[in-house]
Amino acid sequence: MTETDILIGGGGVAGLSAAARLGADGHRVVLVDPAPRNLPHAGDLRTTAYLQPAIDTLTKAGAWGALQAHGAELRTMRIVDAGGVERSPRDTVDFHGDETGRGAFGWNIPNAAARTELLKTISEMPHVQLRHERRVTGFLARDKTAIVRLDDGTQISAKLVIAADGRNSALRGMAGLSAKRWAYGQKALVFVVSHPDPHDGVSTEIHRTGGPLTLVPMPDLDGRPCSSVVWMVPGARARELEAMDDTRLGVELTAETMGLFGVLRIESPRAVWPMISQVATRLVSDRLALVAEAAHVMPPIGAQGLNTSLHDVETLAGLVHGAPDPGDGSLLAGYERRILPRTLARVGGIDILNRAAMAEFQPLRDLRRAGLTAIARIPALRRFAIRSGMGG
Repeated sequence: MTETDILIGGGGVAGLSAAARLGADGHRVVLVDPAPRNLPHAGDLRTTAYLQPAIDTLTKAGAWGALQAHGAELRTMRIVDAGGVERSPRDTVDFHGDETGRGAFGWNIPNAAARTELLKTISEMPHVQLRHERRVTGFLARDKTAIVRLDDGTQISAKLVIAADGRNSALRGMAGLSAKRWAYGQKALVFVVSHPDPHDGVSTEIHRTGGPLTLVPMPDLDGRPCSSVVWMVPGARARELEAMDDTRLGVELTAETMGLFGVLRIESPRAVWPMISQVATRLVSDRLALVAEAAHVMPPIGAQGLNTSLHDVETLAGLVHGAPDPGDGSLLAGYERRILPRTLARVGGIDILNRAAMAEFQPLRDLRRAGLTAIARIPALRRFAIRSGMGG
């Protein structure tokens, strides 16, 4: 039987980041990932925005420099209200990176590049083992250790098990933990576009009806300015857009963005995701802690998803650092006390923002505009919005 300090189930970006962060602190870590090491990603240009607190975590993990080389800086967060009778911008509010005290909000990194660089970082850590193409099929907590069984019959003894295995977490179910889930009747289309006008490091979120439409800066593609698109729309509209060819989709998106970027050209395959929110009712059980989407799922507004996940990782890493037993019950109870109230507030806040962005009724759209205007013009509200957006 293999023995380790920490076993992580799930090899997405959150799980890989947890392995790198904990490995950098000298913990013995085994990461179990059902996916092959070399995932095919030809044409996959999907990205994730990493805000400054997440960057701090990846810096401690020794991975940030390599990730940053693939990304585009986010210097300004722009919100455009287009909720009037006509499809046109009626209010635009810019939040500047200088207001954070860090000079920028963060960086937008292609997912494939992030995975590749995190794997390289982990491969150089002598205390971290990777078990690719393996699934966790059993979990048994004991007084001083947990026994995890893999689908090849292997058993691993770990003091702490971290469930980073996604919204349908098998480890969460094995530990007897539950989650509450609700849907919005929305889907998000995710893809990459090029545009004639440079983005200048500005991430733009447009609000009209049905959900926000966000364009996030990317590095140039063959000399053409590029942005990653997250377009949240009602399910029926999503099916219409998904069925369009790239030319027609580009026309629709150019109209929806009101020409703010010029004529848009589709540059990648598109992915379509149903929009849900989900939160676990408990984040820990004996010898086990939930992080990332095993603990919480929220619509992709304000880049909160992965950044909240990496906050989970950083909090847990801080608690187990120097602890003789990383799976001690009191330590895990402290993790839940710190994370669960924040998680509930974060998921609830994003839920409210998404429902406001979906509003069809004109008075509600006008109320949304009034709220945006207040945030922009009242210094205390503006500071609060920036601090909350950065994870404070």
